[in-house]
Amino acid sequence: MAGGKLSARQKMINLMYLVFISMLAMQMSKEVLTAFGYLNQRMTTFNTTQTVKNEGKYAGLAVKATDQPEKFTEINDKAKQVKVLSQELYSHIDEIKELLLGSVEDATNYESMDKSDVLDVYFFKKGKISEEGKQFVDEILKYRNGLEKILGSKYPEVSKLIQQYFDTSDQTDREGITKSWLEYNFVGFPVVASLTKLTVMQSDIRGAERSILNTMLGGQLNVDAGISANTYQAIFMPTKSSFFPGEKVTGQIVLGRYDKTLKPSNVVINGQKIDKSNFKGGGVQLNLRAGRVGENPLKGKFVFNQDGEEIEIPIKTTYSVVARPNEAVISADKMNVVYRGLKNPMTISVPGVADNKIKVSAPGLSKAKGVGKYIMKPRNKGAKVRINVTATLPDGSKMTSSRIYRVKAIPKPLTTVRKESGYVKMPKSSLAKTTVRVELPDFLFDLKFTVVSFKVKVPGQSTIIVKGSKMSARAQAAINRARVGDVIGIFDVKSKVNGVSSRIKDASPVTIEVQ
Repeated sequence: MAGGKLSARQKMINLMYLVFISMLAMQMSKEVLTAFGYLNQRMTTFNTTQTVKNEGKYAGLAVKATDQPEKFTEINDKAKQVKVLSQELYSHIDEIKELLLGSVEDATNYESMDKSDVLDVYFFKKGKISEEGKQFVDEILKYRNGLEKILGSKYPEVSKLIQQYFDTSDQTDREGITKSWLEYNFVGFPVVASLTKLTVMQSDIRGAERSILNTMLGGQLNVDAGISANTYQAIFMPTKSSFFPGEKVTGQIVLGRYDKTLKPSNVVINGQKIDKSNFKGGGVQLNLRAGRVGENPLKGKFVFNQDGEEIEIPIKTTYSVVARPNEAVISADKMNVVYRGLKNPMTISVPGVADNKIKVSAPGLSKAKGVGKYIMKPRNKGAKVRINVTATLPDGSKMTSSRIYRVKAIPKPLTTVRKESGYVKMPKSSLAKTTVRVELPDFLFDLKFTVVSFKVKVPGQSTIIVKGSKMSARAQAAINRARVGDVIGIFDVKSKVNGVSSRIKDASPVTIEVQ
């Protein structure tokens, strides 16, 4: 990749490519191998973040395609194709990375990942590209050509970017020898270098997805269509989600971009003109008798004045009528699973049945304050828990129901220094005084971790075990002997959470580059 205005990320990748080429003429030191390992680790974390962000864009586009099909359906269809192609190549690269990692005993010991024969043999046999090597290049070409077909001539800038990202043409080395793209990039490189480059390729895939989505959308996911008569939609807001046969349907019809100051001049529902005394708060109060079991239509028009003209908004919606309940509604307030060792809040109810007429039982389940509120604290054994419900219906009959929930352990937390994780840069004087913490970002529960112990590894020195969350005198002395540019590792971080008896997984390591 080269030429044009490049982002900081792209410049970093280009620089790394130059390092890859330079490695052909030098014997890799342990420090360089370790640096590539930490770079791979950092890029892997970055790819995970980009994957989540791209998923958000795909989801937002899908919603737009539903809300405004004329404008976004075609873009959404193309985005789906981009997503499938991207994941296919990303997964294929994952398989090659697994092959590399399977060739070493310890995937975290980067100093031992100095051999090059794994991909040399995998991609080449008897001096020629192997079937596996051809497949890898073909997958890249399939991805590049597939994106080109999807983009067409409508997006020339992003098409040029794709060509740069996934160029597999022959390359000329510093000695003027022309080599295939596969040989130029992967033959003779240490395992850790090839692993890092494959991770960078995956980053290119996520970057390509992001660029394509941003270009096709042109920022439209963030554009507010504005408030005008043409953007309103009539919406029925029932007082409850369903009704019994013969029961009165109560609720309110409002306009989509809700404005409580809006005063309709006329409203007709199912052929019946609504009395103006029911016009309240920018909407219309309804009081109709429920129809048959199932979906029932609400049709009519919502009329209001704008700039002296009458504007009609069609009403076309439905309400649901259900038979009397025969199954309880059980839902976890914060998650689809329950976590072992935590107090998981749950809401358990049966439509149309009072809370005091419902009995609930399950191992580890207890009643909490509030209607339908419970606390589930799973036992130490078992991957699932069954919740049983018995309700007494208004007519005196009994109804029983049950639901199974998965039980999961608390996820693996992150180690942080100065509230930063992964790969951190800081002076050794600051590191010696810092507090090692454990956090679980974006988790549904706000857990307070206490660090019990951790290990510190300074290049050229023995690993030091530290008790508590502060650097011991021995650890401080080792850190003070570190040089600028050294990469210090903090790992095997053990922690606990007050009130949680289950074992907490060791936190992910953090690495610090001395400045």
